[in-house]
Amino acid sequence: MPKYVMWGSYCDNVAEKRAPYRQAHLGRLTTLKTAGSLITLGPTQDLTLVFGVYDAVDETTVRQLIEADPYWENGIWTEYQVKEWIQAF
Repeated sequence: MPKYVMWGSYCDNVAEKRAPYRQAHLGRLTTLKTAGSLITLGPTQDLTLVFGVYDAVDETTVRQLIEADPYWENGIWTEYQVKEWIQAF
């Protein structure tokens, strides 16, 4: 199955604003990881960007996974890009 890289941006004051949605977000990531749809996901050290790698049949599926996340639904992630990734090794 193809792999896709996601880069996104966080809202201002993310550490404070994400608090009400954090457990739902982490629980969902755990479910996606267990199902094999998510390889990895996390913020940059300065909490300005998010990076993720998804394993999915197509880009549309990845976008659906991202947009169903509590962080996207509640404006914690403010924008994102998805690109198909070629894993060289």
